Amino acid sequence: MPIQLLLALMAFAFITSITPGPNNLLLMASGTNFGLKRTLPHMSGIIVGLAIMIVLVGLGLARVFEVFPVALVALKTVSAVYLLYLAWKIANAAPPPEAGQGEATGKPFSFLQAAAFQWVNPKAWAMVLTAISAYTLPDHPLVSLGIMVTVFAMVGLVSTSTWAVLGTQVRRFLNRPARLRAFNITAALLLLATLWPIMTSGGLGAH
Repeated sequence: MPIQLLLALMAFAFITSITPGPNNLLLMASGTNFGLKRTLPHMSGIIVGLAIMIVLVGLGLARVFEVFPVALVALKTVSAVYLLYLAWKIANAAPPPEAGQGEATGKPFSFLQAAAFQWVNPKAWAMVLTAISAYTLPDHPLVSLGIMVTVFAMVGLVSTSTWAVLGTQVRRFLNRPARLRAFNITAALLLLATLWPIMTSGGLGAH
């Protein structure tokens, strides 16, 4: 891959991965409620799940939406419903008796849950479809996919760590149950805001 194209891919991966979206908002909420250690499976699931998604979509899975447009409608519907469910769970997460000094009730995302979530994450679809269409070398498609997986994995380590650690730092200031409750409600509302591109765009290309 030419160096200019590689640098462009790295910039695209970093910007789209580090900016707020369902993954990052969920990581921040998990870091706040459960701490960094219990959020590690969530972080690794995002990275591996996105890598698998890049490979499968790059090998032709995206053509399903061209052949069966109803599949796109179904995906958008499932994405919207699941994000609503996650927002409800975050908003109603019960804080520990002394927020910041114990573990919240409930469970953080598991590795498999985080990996599977990428398939109903509209931002993940936008990132993958855009990357594959813009940075695939026609003469070397498999090499291109390998480079994309590597770049997104490296960037993913940075972005997932950043948002999870941000959540743990926010946790320090949420030393009262009422404050943690307010944070969770705010995080839930921000997650709901990510539904806007799904409801207003004709496809999954909006961030």
